Amino acid sequence: MPRRILIAKPGLDGHDRGAKVVARALRDAGFEVIYSGLHQTPAQIAETALQEDVDAVGLSSLSGAHNTLFPQVVVELESRGAGDVVVFGGGVIPDSDKPALEEAGIRCVFTPGTPLDEITTWVDANVVERSLR
Repeated sequence: MPRRILIAKPGLDGHDRGAKVVARALRDAGFEVIYSGLHQTPAQIAETALQEDVDAVGLSSLSGAHNTLFPQVVVELESRGAGDVVVFGGGVIPDSDKPALEEAGIRCVFTPGTPLDEITTWVDANVVERSLR
């Protein structure tokens, strides 16, 4: 069974081209991808992750709210008993913000210009089907 990945846009950021490009690359690499659309709250993202029984959540932010919203998604997943869902992120995120995001449970952060095969390779190596954990 292919691993299931939710791609989500938390907050008010209205730009989703990058998220859609990553979603397509993951799909083309053999993953089953669900795209939640724009303007999702961390709670909505966690609920979708549970309903869709995903193995990972990929978050995208270009608005600068990543330091608040990304960790909130991790907290929402943990509060629902889904702390084993791998969470990774991407977008316009300064290198200086990455350590705090990783400490908050974001497993990897990709920034603009990251080759798509680097993202798909990372997901392949770091996301295991929840049923196999």
